[in-house]
Parts: sequence; structure tokens; C-alpha cells
Amino acid sequence: MDFFGITPSVLIASLIVASVPILMAAIGELVVERAGVLNLGVEGMMIMGAICGFITAVETGSPVLGFLGGAAGGAALSLIFGFLTQYLLANQVATGLALTLFGLGLSSLIGQSYVGIKPPPTQPVPLGPLADIPFIGRVVFSHDWMVYASLAAVAGVWAFLRYSRAGLILRAVGESHDAAHALGYKVVRIRLLAIVFGGALAGLGGAYVSLVRVPQWTDGITAGAGWIALAIVVFASWRPWRVLLGAWLFGGISVLQLNLQAAGARIPVEYLSMSPYLITILVLVIMSSGRGRAALNAPAALGQNFHASR
Repeated sequence: MDFFGITPSVLIASLIVASVPILMAAIGELVVERAGVLNLGVEGMMIMGAICGFITAVETGSPVLGFLGGAAGGAALSLIFGFLTQYLLANQVATGLALTLFGLGLSSLIGQSYVGIKPPPTQPVPLGPLADIPFIGRVVFSHDWMVYASLAAVAGVWAFLRYSRAGLILRAVGESHDAAHALGYKVVRIRLLAIVFGGALAGLGGAYVSLVRVPQWTDGITAGAGWIALAIVVFASWRPWRVLLGAWLFGGISVLQLNLQAAGARIPVEYLSMSPYLITILVLVIMSSGRGRAALNAPAALGQNFHASR
């Protein structure tokens, strides 16, 4: 059954695909922030992952290597952030913003000769008759492997933070780096590993944009997805499964506005295009007002630099 020319199963399947870049970036940033580091350079890492993954896929002909290249690009940029904030003790907010500007400029520079080129296609996972099940097959069993990898990343991060000793140490560092240091844990090393992990996932999300979501390269292709990912971490109160719901919410808004445009809705295109970002701002305002549950769940040492000699 269609509603205003929109097929529900196609809409839901599309929102799951649209949420993958935001979900990957947000779940990586959640790990970074649970370690007590505020990295506002997610947008820069995503777009570096987009161009590195695109170039790797085009030159090798392999989308899998393209995704690995995207993860490497995002991780490399995050290492710059990690060195500046963890070793040189630079301000995390200013460094993250500079990282985004640097990533946007560098990606534009190295991607000039790749405009108009199509990357090798990423095929859906062959799940046989499961994909033919009415409605469920289209919604659940007709996606590429990165969709399932993003869901696995959410489950893996949840289990890591909740049940593993390493996850407990990471959370302890994010709550009180001085206490963790007093217990003998290497705070800087732990935070640097979290930063690289977050950068790699942001790079994967960016590569998904340029290889699957919009299979081409154009300047600014991530279109603010990194900022939405940052908002989702706050929206989710730093909890992995809520990140998934938040990513689906914002992915659904993005897909719905495109479908409404295609269906000829009598709403100005400009209003539909800016709706995901308006919702992002609204969510941040609501979640940041007062000392609500989101504020109480924020890691206590978030954004604070650590030095062993203090």
C-alpha cells in the first residue's frame, strides 16, 4: 500500500541506508566522548574518509579496499587531533573545529581530478529467498554489507562498554582521568586509541557516502552529516542503542523530505532540504536545556585535557 505515492517498505529500507554514515560517525564519536575527549572534527574526518575511500575504490576497483581506505583516511586525520590535544594539550574545541576546516579544504584539493568519475558498485549481500519475503525482505534483507556492519558496530560498542574490562577502564578515564591515572592506567594512550577508533568509523561513514549513498565525488559531499552525528551523541545521552534510534530518526527525516519532493508535495523545496538541520538544532536545544538526564549522563571529564604532572 502506498501513501501519497510513497511505498512504506521502500521508505524504511531507504532510511536504514541513509542512516549508515551518521550512525558510523556517531557511534565512533560516542566512544571518543566516553573516554573524556570532545572531538568536533567529525565532519572533517568524514569527508577525508569520503575522498580517501573514493580514490582507493576507483584506483583498485574494489569497494572493500575503498572502505578500508576511508577508515585509514579518517584515522589519519584523527591522529593529528590526538597529537595536538593529548600531547601538546591544545584546546579540544578549537582543535576539532580547525580539523573540520582542514579536512574540508584538503579533500577538495586532492579530489579535483575525481569529479564526474563513478566508483565500483557495492552489491547487496546475497541472502537468497530471505530477500523475497514480502515487506520484511525489502526492509531487512536487501542491503549491502556496510548496513549490517553498522548494526554490528552498535552492538559491539554496547557490549564493549557494558561488559568488558577495557570498556570499564575507558569509562573510568572519561569520568575521572586523575583517578584512573592514580590506579596506574595510561590515560593518554587510552584516549588516543579511542580517538583513532572514532576517526576510523567516521572515515567509514564518509566512504559510505561517496561509494554508496551518493556514488560520486563532489566538494562538501558529507553535507553536515558530521555535525548531525555530534548532535545524535547528545540526543542519545551517550548510550549506543539510543544512537541507533537517533540515526534512524535523522535518516528518516532526510529520506522523507526527498520522497515528499518526488511526490510533488506543495511544500517549498528549501524548507524540506533544511528540515534535518532544523530538527538537529531543535533536539540540541531541548536536550541542553537545564540539567536534564542528558546533562547528567555526560562523562564528567568530557573536554578536559590531562597531564600526568598535575
